[in-house]
Amino acid sequence: MVDRMTSGAVAGSLGDQGIANPGTLHRSLDWRGAFWVAAGVPPLVLFSIGGIAGVAGKAAFVVWMVSMCMGFLQSFTYAEMAGMFGNKSGGASVYGATAWLRYSKLIAPLSVWCNWFAWSPVLSLGCAIAAGYILNALFPIPLATSQPVMDWVAANIGSYTAQTQAVIDYIAANPGTAADAAIQAVARTDAVAALTPAFRTWEALALTIPGLGTLHFNATFVIGVLLMLVIFAIQHRGISSTAKSQRLMAIIVLIPLLLVGLVPLLNGSIDSMNVTGIVPPTAAYAASDGVWDIGGWTLILGAMYIAAWSTYGFETAVCYTAEFRNPATDTFKAIFFSGLLCIVFFFLIPFAFQGVLGHEGMLSPGIVDGTGVGAALAGLVNGGPVITQILVILMIMALFLAIMTAMAGSSRTLYQGSRDGWLPRYLSHVNEHGAPTRAMWTDLGFNVFLLALASDATGYFYVLAISNVGYILFNFMNLNAGWIHRIDSPHLARPWKAPTLLIGINTCLAFVNAVFLGAGAKVWGYSGALWSGLIFASLILPVFWYRHYHQDKGHFPREAMEDLGLTDHGDLGPRRAGILPYLTLIAGAAVVLFSNWFFQLPG
Repeated sequence: MVDRMTSGAVAGSLGDQGIANPGTLHRSLDWRGAFWVAAGVPPLVLFSIGGIAGVAGKAAFVVWMVSMCMGFLQSFTYAEMAGMFGNKSGGASVYGATAWLRYSKLIAPLSVWCNWFAWSPVLSLGCAIAAGYILNALFPIPLATSQPVMDWVAANIGSYTAQTQAVIDYIAANPGTAADAAIQAVARTDAVAALTPAFRTWEALALTIPGLGTLHFNATFVIGVLLMLVIFAIQHRGISSTAKSQRLMAIIVLIPLLLVGLVPLLNGSIDSMNVTGIVPPTAAYAASDGVWDIGGWTLILGAMYIAAWSTYGFETAVCYTAEFRNPATDTFKAIFFSGLLCIVFFFLIPFAFQGVLGHEGMLSPGIVDGTGVGAALAGLVNGGPVITQILVILMIMALFLAIMTAMAGSSRTLYQGSRDGWLPRYLSHVNEHGAPTRAMWTDLGFNVFLLALASDATGYFYVLAISNVGYILFNFMNLNAGWIHRIDSPHLARPWKAPTLLIGINTCLAFVNAVFLGAGAKVWGYSGALWSGLIFASLILPVFWYRHYHQDKGHFPREAMEDLGLTDHGDLGPRRAGILPYLTLIAGAAVVLFSNWFFQLPG
């Protein structure tokens, strides 16, 4: 097994003299390094903590806990498959895709593609939030109650009368408001607009794409692109350099974040009323309590749908198997300890937030869009302005952690997909440091487009809802890949083997995820999110057709077949599982369609 793991074009990264062979990933990582690279997953809780509170109401912290438990159980299937392919990178989607290869050439690349377009948007979404923090720090929008606003109002109040059109419109929108109160309100609004830095409202271009959304080339976009380039430069020097940077940032970020979550528990700041009486809201982003009817369950399933994007994400710890010095032992340790780390943060932070802020506090705009989370963290520990600024800086670093993790993992998924014959050949290039730079550039280009789409509040959750369609599809296919590998590839050594009962439980969880997909994708205000995501998933078909049938003449690369213990690259091996994989796909599609039809939003 050790000989097989350390041979081949990908795994043979160290020569006899310990010198890295050119054109391959470098085996320079142990499980601790992968753990630190995956340490960017816990901050993902801050991406959607407000959004999930909006749709789950008082049940939000329970959603995070249940979702995290599901992710931890599912990771054991992925850990077994990762150990089987010690010379591959790219993560669980690559290892699981090989199980489907015998049954359909199209399903394998679909799994890899879905995983990539689910993980890759972390770059754009994270940079959008980080850009918001930077804009708030350098170009703040004045508060309506601030002294500069009051001074502006005092200097200009004489230009407003009861006949001013804006005042008339305000009274019409707020019946019963006295003229003097309306004049004050309109004047304050105009004062905030007048004193807002021009860069905050600057927009070079807004381009509407029918059926997709509007691309905003604004201040958020410019700053986000610059942040992406900085992260690209760090990762250009390879996985070892990335792991060292991640370790430093993780220690700086996660320890204070852990303390912020613990302080409310220790000082009695948790209000029991905020974490009892667990019910969904009457509607998405409504502050009133609802009931456990079909509409309420639909909201909860929608919350589970988005939570999975964060809580399952530590499976990225096994994206670097081909870069482990000892993949036979490092793969399980990396994903197991990364999972334990995530359990701590995904249990603690949502509970502390909700316990202190309550449901209404979680619905504030700054929590929902992510830009006010730093200030909210300071509020949890009763911190003053200095503590608030420190935590805002830590929030930006936390976002960097998540973005670095996403670029490292998603680029290696593209790289391995290319090596295995599913994606274009040019993606298999690595530089002298062992970094898959062409895959990284592809990630960057894709996310520049997504950043333009996510550069306003409405686009942010649209990108998230669509990308998560791919993530749930990937999880469904990969959880079923566990038992398919058991049947079709019993000859492949498994350095760590999951209990058979757990493989069965995770197979059931695959269908639970299918329910989340069918019911939950439409909860986020985009009725067509499921179909948009499925359409985007199908884009891999022409890409794969070009690579496989045009470039490779209908054959897979030799090394991809050797990974399955096959020598003839024209023979995909026996299909011992028979029709079961096909029945699984049909059943999964039926569950998604039924859930989409049965579960409906309140009202």
